[in-house]
Amino acid sequence: MKIQDMIDTLLKGSSPLGSFPLPELIGFAEKGGINGIAAAKENEKLQYLAILAGEPEGAIFIDEKGTLYGDKAVMLFTDNESFTLYDVNPDLVDAVVAGCRIFEKSHMKKRDSYELPEFGKKNAGLGVFTLTIRRENEPQNGVRVSLRKDGKVVGSDVTTGDGSVGFKLVHGKYDVIVQDRNQQLTTFHVQFEESSSQKVLQL
Repeated sequence: MKIQDMIDTLLKGSSPLGSFPLPELIGFAEKGGINGIAAAKENEKLQYLAILAGEPEGAIFIDEKGTLYGDKAVMLFTDNESFTLYDVNPDLVDAVVAGCRIFEKSHMKKRDSYELPEFGKKNAGLGVFTLTIRRENEPQNGVRVSLRKDGKVVGSDVTTGDGSVGFKLVHGKYDVIVQDRNQQLTTFHVQFEESSSQKVLQL
């Protein structure tokens, strides 16, 4: 049985505890010491988060390109999803976690501590950052690109025919996570500022 089928079977017999955006879900689960599985579905995208004793322990990300597990899955989570949390027996949650364990917990913890800019401070600057993904100078169409700042995913989109993708961002340093058609993840460190609003990344 596929892990996705196993999860779906578990959720059909479980009670929903509510629906939350990801940061609120993490806080709610931690405060209540929850054992359960949270599920989010948007079009062809499916995401699961397995929680034991209030801690996110496993993650799955599924889209039309395939399935990612654990740390790779978490890196493609944004804070825009609405997760429905289900109460599940901890032994069953543990069985799910065995196939999708999160080893780098900082990916999740930093979402709680992420600070929004304070009003009254000098405007950091806002603009559109255009990234072009190439391999051997050939534009890469249909590649998923995610941007992360201070451990929080702030944007995720798929490249167009010319290999480009654009994000509206505050100026600063970002990690760019590129997921190619073979499900391989490559991370780049970039600086977005007024003088450099376009960048080409070679895989």
